[in-house]
Amino acid sequence: MIKSIIFLAILIVSNHLSAQEMQNSRITTNPLNLSYRFQIDGVSRREAADPVIVLYKDRYFLFASHSSGYWYSSDLKNWDYVASKNLKTVEAWAPAVLVYKDAIYYLGMGEKRIFKSTDPIHDQWEEIESKSKDYGDPAFFQDYDGRVYLYYGCSDNAPIKGFEIDPEDGFKAITPEVELIPHNANRLGWEVPGEKNEMTDKKGWNEAPCITRDGDYYYLQYSAPGTEFTTYCTGVYISKNPLGPYTCAEGAPFSIKPGGFITGAGHGHPFKDRYGNDWYVGTMIISAKDHFERRIGIFPAFYNNGYSHGVTDYTDFPFILPNKKVDFSKKSLSANMNLLSYNKPTKASSSYPSYEPDKASDENIKTSWSAATGKKDEWLQMDLGQIMKISALQICFADEGFQSYRHDVNTPVYQYIVEYSTDGNQWEMLTDRSKNTKDQIYELITLKNSVQGRFVRVRNTKDFQVGRFSIADMRLFGEANYKKPEKVSNFQAKRQKDRRRIVFSWDSQQSTTGYVIRWGSTPKQINNAVMVYGNHAEFGFFDRDSPYYVTIEAFNEGGKSKKSTPFKID
Repeated sequence: MIKSIIFLAILIVSNHLSAQEMQNSRITTNPLNLSYRFQIDGVSRREAADPVIVLYKDRYFLFASHSSGYWYSSDLKNWDYVASKNLKTVEAWAPAVLVYKDAIYYLGMGEKRIFKSTDPIHDQWEEIESKSKDYGDPAFFQDYDGRVYLYYGCSDNAPIKGFEIDPEDGFKAITPEVELIPHNANRLGWEVPGEKNEMTDKKGWNEAPCITRDGDYYYLQYSAPGTEFTTYCTGVYISKNPLGPYTCAEGAPFSIKPGGFITGAGHGHPFKDRYGNDWYVGTMIISAKDHFERRIGIFPAFYNNGYSHGVTDYTDFPFILPNKKVDFSKKSLSANMNLLSYNKPTKASSSYPSYEPDKASDENIKTSWSAATGKKDEWLQMDLGQIMKISALQICFADEGFQSYRHDVNTPVYQYIVEYSTDGNQWEMLTDRSKNTKDQIYELITLKNSVQGRFVRVRNTKDFQVGRFSIADMRLFGEANYKKPEKVSNFQAKRQKDRRRIVFSWDSQQSTTGYVIRWGSTPKQINNAVMVYGNHAEFGFFDRDSPYYVTIEAFNEGGKSKKSTPFKID
């Protein structure tokens, strides 16, 4: 009897651990942990942007600009790279990708050539007869009835256009082109260029159209105001016909992420996972080393009777990829891990001028700490201030001083260990990546068992031949014995003379890391969000003619406050 009880207890514990491990295997964050390729022009930097994800033969395939190949995955978290030799236009910008019947079709921006594959994992591509033209930012869409359309546009002046095509006849246009979305920056603040949409004397870029359909509605998504800005987002128009007419949707833009560790939710494409859940894969922004220094993120999305939204809040925190159908309008994917590392004191073995250790805890991917060298045993250490429960970590590397390029045989690979301590003297291993062979710089490491620690130290374990050991941020997630913030008081929002701009203010709180401002067109659809620090913010990405409902919440190492009571801004 006793033996049976013991066996049952062991079985229960084993199953529990197995379930935890299974959940950890589905926890990810943005940007995606890809082998971002170094570019061959200008300053040495990594780049991937303008992505498309399609589900083909139960695998996800990810294509992006200037990547020398593409990636595939079975789970949206772990991606394998295919260095393509047979997809001759793989270096094109802004690819359009279509799964049609039993094959994948690929058309690059500015290209007339179209390629087909039934075995993309093994880089098997063939060029087919093409009657296509060279389009700026093209995108395919297949409707419920099987008819296929092509949309394009990439201009600071010309409108977004679309037309029907025949994939059985070289993707030839079979209807006239229709103008679908004009520029409307006078009304729509998110089309105004600038880091804060402040460049009102210049024209922004409307680009990257793409279509999804849900029920009776077609959602035409497009990006603005420019790929280099933190305000890079995806607007949305709606229609009951694939070629319009289209009207700007209530609650637009569709996806916007102007704050947090990494910003941007622009040029991308909608897709469905194998469970039928809607997602948007988009372009995220660094633009520190170069104008086009960009990354890729995925965002849950939902569509409901003419309303649509790409969820971006806290998507650079750990979240759980679902393994079933989920209502993203009601269900959060959060892994319930709080950010522990923001502005925590740091020190290092050495520092290159202007790359101080505190840059590695500022939650800003544009800045970084860099050691003076790339030598073994360079290290960075963080003090959390008290013992905290650490459940996950993300060491985001920065490639400072690298002179590596896309076609190099030897891509730099980071090898390192991370240790933790309760007192700064006795150290234990947190994770060992000293034998890492994967080119991945944004790996989110979820621990099988959380640890209690105050100090965390990352140490380089290899010599770089070129470049310096450098980290954009050492990000730690878990929970601290902190009281959650109180509900924010005295939250105010005031429209400016330029009604596209709104100024927000509120009473600051002690023991608060930051705040999330939310807005929407109705009290039940307050979905757009921006993460900010301090107690004042001004943004210019609003619709001049739309009223808004706004609210705010605070967060810290212990959790989130209750949201403030929504109020209306006319």
